[in-house]
Amino acid sequence: MPIGSLSPKLLFRLAQKHHISLPSPAEDPAFFSASTLLERYEKFSSLDDFLHYYFIGMSVLLESSDFEALAWEYFLQAHADGVCHAELFFDAQAHIGRGVVYSAVIEGFVIACRRAEEQLGMSTKLILCFLRHLPLRSAEQTFETARGDLQSGKIAGIGLDSSEKQFPPQLFQTVYASAKKLGIRRTAHAGEEGEVSFIRSALDTLDIQRIDHGIRLADDTELMETVAAHKILVTVCPLSNVRLKCVGSIAELPLRKFLDVGVQFSINSDDPAYFGGYILDNYCAVQDAFNLSKQEWIRIASAGIEGSWCSSDRKTEMMKMLDEAAVLQVGQAC
Repeated sequence: MPIGSLSPKLLFRLAQKHHISLPSPAEDPAFFSASTLLERYEKFSSLDDFLHYYFIGMSVLLESSDFEALAWEYFLQAHADGVCHAELFFDAQAHIGRGVVYSAVIEGFVIACRRAEEQLGMSTKLILCFLRHLPLRSAEQTFETARGDLQSGKIAGIGLDSSEKQFPPQLFQTVYASAKKLGIRRTAHAGEEGEVSFIRSALDTLDIQRIDHGIRLADDTELMETVAAHKILVTVCPLSNVRLKCVGSIAELPLRKFLDVGVQFSINSDDPAYFGGYILDNYCAVQDAFNLSKQEWIRIASAGIEGSWCSSDRKTEMMKMLDEAAVLQVGQAC
């Protein structure tokens, strides 16, 4: 998710560039320096506490070059971690609501994606998320604004994020129905902080093709078996689940149960600049907690490739890369 890669250093640099006043240290000591802000990020008490700082960070993103710098900073770290394909969420509504034109947002991200493909050899996809705490009408307007880019493939699909508990998936049924009618891919955050019924609702009323986070799926055995049978990918984000108090530790995540039942899931980073963990950090944390075998990691990586929204040719390339890596590696812990 591009905005989630906004490091404190980049935040302060862009604030200075645009002469934007961040909260004073007297008001919030976290803003004394980039290092103190990073320390504050380690103490989020909830999803809403994180979102408070997340939206402050957005205020420094004004021009296309800012969004390019934001995404490029993420791509550099992802590449260093060995990522060869990345699918990034972005929240256009939050920027449009601040007076930033949609074209500046998407153009900056597209330039960064092109650079990642040309300079780093990564394939990339962008996913337009709707903010569930905003009215449905706002999501519908954003969908119409982005319709051309969604239909052309410049944007790979739609998602749903932000505060979960008070805003169940069915509130956004109409905009998801419009997307489905146009053949646009659909995913949604569900079962992160919200209960397992949010996952069922997202599947039934939004007809999503992937489940983001989805850790509450383990609370409903029947639904879990249905998700497994239909090979619906669950994109798990371990370190953010701990940082946002969704679970007490990585070991509490239902990954072993998912493996036993046959749920296809991938390991991902979520707002890594805020949660202290890019993709490799998440992989290592999972290995430390579960001591997975080489074959189990192959299953997880394969599920991520098969459930991705890249082309079939790219999937074939990545599966070949995985096969080659499997031959060389012996499944060492991090």
